[in-house]
Amino acid sequence: MNAPLASSHFPEPASAAPRFREAGEMTLDLFHRDARVDDRWLGLLPEEFALLWRLAAIAGERLTVEQLEAEAWHIPREPEPGGVAAHIARMRPKLAEAGVAYLICTDGEGRFFLEAPPAGGMTRSATG
Repeated sequence: MNAPLASSHFPEPASAAPRFREAGEMTLDLFHRDARVDDRWLGLLPEEFALLWRLAAIAGERLTVEQLEAEAWHIPREPEPGGVAAHIARMRPKLAEAGVAYLICTDGEGRFFLEAPPAGGMTRSATG
């Protein structure tokens, strides 16, 4: 009598997105839309969090500006001066204050990636 109705509007719990993503010493929290290192919140803007969340999905994966705009922000956006690069530049000091500025990298072709050590691995500060 009170059986749940089948609906495609609400995903099954097993398919729900994870709330947290780990990136080295940093934990991204989808509920708070912010990241923290230990007990220190970084105070990210929504666009900054979206970029980090996407980069943390697969650490080391190199993404172009176009890929990040499409996959992190999910909406067509008017080109901004600096766009993704400007958001990352504003985010770097926040990461630096928490000691994790090394996480966001750019390769020689202008693609961005997250350099996060594997879980249980040594951190950059421990390796020198």
